[in-house]
Order: sequence, then structure tokens, then C-alpha cells
Amino acid sequence: MTLPRLFFLTYILSLCFASQLQGQAVETADVIITGGKVLVCNQQMQVAEAIAITGNRIVAVSSNAVIGRLAGRKTQRIDATGKVLTPGLIDSHLHLLGLGETLQLLDLSLASSWEEIVEKVAAEAKTKPKGTWIEGHGFHQDKWQTKPQETVEGYPVHDLLSQAVPDHPVLLTHASGHAIMVNQQAMKLASVTDQTPNPDGGEILKKTSGEPTGLFRENADELIYAVYRRATARLSEGERLNLLRERVKLASEECLKHGVTMVHDAGTSVRDILVLKKLAEQQELPIRASVMIRDARRTTTDWLQNHAPWSSEDLFLQVRSVKLSIDGALGSHGAWLLEPYYDLNNSSGLNTLSMDELNEVARVCYEKNWQLCVHAIGDKANREVLDVFERTFQGNRSDLRWRIEHAQHLHPMDIPRFAKLGVIPAMQANHCTSDATFVPQRLGDRRSAEGAYVWRSLIDAGSIIANGTDAPVERVDPRASLYAAVTRQLANGNQFYPEQCMTRAESLLSYTLWSAKACFSEENVGSLEPGKLADFVIWDTNLLDCDPKQILSARVLTTYVDGKPVFEK
Repeated sequence: MTLPRLFFLTYILSLCFASQLQGQAVETADVIITGGKVLVCNQQMQVAEAIAITGNRIVAVSSNAVIGRLAGRKTQRIDATGKVLTPGLIDSHLHLLGLGETLQLLDLSLASSWEEIVEKVAAEAKTKPKGTWIEGHGFHQDKWQTKPQETVEGYPVHDLLSQAVPDHPVLLTHASGHAIMVNQQAMKLASVTDQTPNPDGGEILKKTSGEPTGLFRENADELIYAVYRRATARLSEGERLNLLRERVKLASEECLKHGVTMVHDAGTSVRDILVLKKLAEQQELPIRASVMIRDARRTTTDWLQNHAPWSSEDLFLQVRSVKLSIDGALGSHGAWLLEPYYDLNNSSGLNTLSMDELNEVARVCYEKNWQLCVHAIGDKANREVLDVFERTFQGNRSDLRWRIEHAQHLHPMDIPRFAKLGVIPAMQANHCTSDATFVPQRLGDRRSAEGAYVWRSLIDAGSIIANGTDAPVERVDPRASLYAAVTRQLANGNQFYPEQCMTRAESLLSYTLWSAKACFSEENVGSLEPGKLADFVIWDTNLLDCDPKQILSARVLTTYVDGKPVFEK
């Protein structure tokens, strides 16, 4: 932004807020921050110089002169010395408890080979009693520098892992979150053999001999998780509370140090939501969370029928959404496609949820005023969800703000339907640059160009994008998604169909105001305007006009929540 434009907008803001102060007693603010650059992140993307806070609310955003009038004897004065303020960032799709849990587990995301992973798991097993579950997360076979000697559809087989760790059940989660890899001991406990059939919406990947490889896709992972849950269900309620409290603490700290002050939790069980409500009532939530219910069908529908959307008094927790998944992930060949995979022409992916169930939950959500959020990655999955939404709305959608989570691959004919139906695509920009190395392999060039991560096409058609990271699938650092949104640049310097880039302003809105709107919170967060909660971040870099590469190195200096500093560099 040019300096004349900055001064003009600052002057306009000064007039607006100064006019509110004229003719009335001016109360002093608790805190004023001057001498900086305030990116308001309202729809006009205005810029100011200073901000004033009283209690946990913003009382004014204007010029240094106007804000200076709100300083009294007890006012805390902070000189931003040219630093940049933005609203607290809002990650519109992550898994808060999952993030906290993975911070306690083996991180396999940086492993360069299957052999390296086996070595890490074996080393961990030596520190645990026999029979203890060994857990890891984040492996992705397409990102390894060397490939395993034996593979099935690109995935390793369990033999090396089972030989190295014979006495501990092992459970490793794929980076996509839509597949797991286990060893022979885990399969033995789950009674999985070459005779075990595939469950609906899932697949036990097998060798040509029929022997399970150890890779379980989509709903098939429940065969393993059922055994795992029984082994870990012996915790008392007090122990569970402490466990979840620790996971919330770890995940929140990771978010806050990256300037994320609110998250949309993309799927938590009713049982865990009740624990989160208890923490909220005790004012123990360090970060704001809008939580989507994700549970068994009967549990979910019973909750929707008997409970209204809810928010804590301090606005740190709200429960007004439901999460379903209709397909899997592109990386694991689980996304549901209109045409077969380019590199697996006997498969079009997996439909993981019956259409009857989706229609029934949609009906209940519509009747009871719950927001419905559906995971859909493939173009077939997105079309089916849009069709269900359209039939449910029957032209009476009002302001439901139903969402499709990910919306990664769309048929061109379905792109304008999002805006037409008022459906919000909640998309994680870092998935684009992270997955781009294999997307053309899965879809081919034509389908990748016309439908993969089409942010520009969706925005031009009238949609808003709610951005995020899908942590712990990806790292919670928002800089990767902000950078990907405006460059679509890969580590090797190539750009993935750059015609679909967002502008700088759009990328920042996708992490602030647009994400706030995606969870009905724009009256309280998402922009730095009088009356809103004082959740904001002080950066050393202007995310709107720095060199694009500097987005990745921009540092969060201080993160404020409720008017208080909760992280300082």
C-alpha cells in the first residue's frame, strides 16, 4: 500500500472515531498502542496507526493523535515503533485435541524413508513395557527420498516394522489422517487376517497373495482403533480431564506462538466436548474454539435434537456445528472422484458415508438451526454434498453458512454453486503446496488445472474462503498457508497453477474476517474495530506489502487474547 493511501485511510478513520468522541465525556483507555500500522481487516482493508483497549474490548482504532486523547494517568502506553498489528488469526479447520495429542507422539512428518520411521519406532519401543501401544503420526510415502523395497500402491508393507517391533502394537497415522499403518502385533490384537473383508467405506490394503500389508484406509482403521480404545479406556474421569487439559494446553501454546487466537475444531466427540465445556466454565481455555460435533450417528442426532447451539459467556467456546465426512483424502486415493484416478484407473476413491445418513443429518441440522460442515475432497464428493444441501434448503437457505471442508478438487460446473447456495469452502492453502507434488499424478494435468484448489475461481464467483492448516495433518504455522495462498509456490520454485492465487488482502481476510464469518463470530472477532474483542497480533513484518518470501520468515512478536498478552517472543 502506498504512503499517500495509508495517510488518507488513517485520516478517514481518525475523523470517524473522533466524531464518536465529540460531545461526550471521553473515558481513558486501559491500554493504548501507538506508532504502528494497524491492519484493520474489515472488508475495506483499512489501515490505521493506533488502537485503544478497555477491559477485553477495542474502544477505538484511529490515528496516533486521536488515540492519544484516550490516555490517562493509569493507561498503559505501548509504542509499536513501526510494527504491524493484525487481528488474531483464526484457523478455520484444525483438530485441537488431535494437535495436542500429536505433540505427545512420535513426529514422523520429516522422515525421509520407511527405514528411518522403523528405526524411530523401534527406539521408542525400547523405552516402553511390552504390550504398550507405540504411536506416531505424519508419515507420507510420496515425500520420502528413498522408496521401500516392497510396496503395494506406493505404500510400504508391515514386515520390516513387525520384525523390528514384534512385542508392541504399533499405530502410525498417515499425514492425511485418512489411513494408518500398523504392525503384525496390532493386526493380531484386532484379529485381522487375509480373510478379513473390507468394511463399508474402507479398505484393508493387501498383497496379491491376500496378506494384509498393514495399511488401513478410511473406515477400515476402525478395526484397529476399536482395539486401541479398549486398551486405553481404563482412565478415570479425573485422569481423562487431566489428559485433555494437557492436550488443550499444548495445542493452544503452539497456536498462540504463531498468532492464532481462535480455531474451528473440525470434529470432536460429545464426550470430549463436555470436558471442553467444563474447562470453559472454569476459564481454563487459553484459546477461543468453535467446535464441530463429530460422533456416532445416533449420538450426534440425539444431541442435535435435544440441545441448542451453545456459547460460553466469555466467548472462548462455542458449539453450533456438526462435522461429517463423505470421502477420504487425495493422497491415499480415498477422495471420491467423478472419473477414475489417473494413476489408479480401477478406482474412483471411497464414499465413506451413506447418502441416507447425510440426508438425515442435513434435515435435522436444518430444522434445529445447526451449522453442517461436511468433509469433501473429490469432485464427486463435493457435487453430492452440494446436491444434498440444495435439496435441503429448497430455496430457503437464509444465512445458514453451511460449509464444505477442504473442497480440494471441484468440477468447473460446481464452482459457482458455492456462492449461489451460500456454502462456504473451508480450504487449507498449505494443502495445495504440500500436495502439489502428487496431485497431477492422481488427477492428470487437465483435471488438476481446472479444479484443484481453485481459490481464485471460487472468490471470483462470489465465495469467501475460510483458511487454515488442518493441523496436525499439517503444521499449525499460518505463514505456510498465507504464503501458499498468494504464491502457490513449491519448495523447488515451481508454481502450481498460479492463476488461482489469492491477492494479499484476500489471503489475510481468509485468516481473519472471512474465517470469523464462517463460524458466525464476525461481531466479536476477525477485524480490529471498536466493540470487538481485543484479540490481536503484533508482527515484525507487514504481511500485506512485504516481499512474498518474507511471509515465511515474518515473526509474531506478541499475541493478545482478551486484551492480555499471552505470548511474547
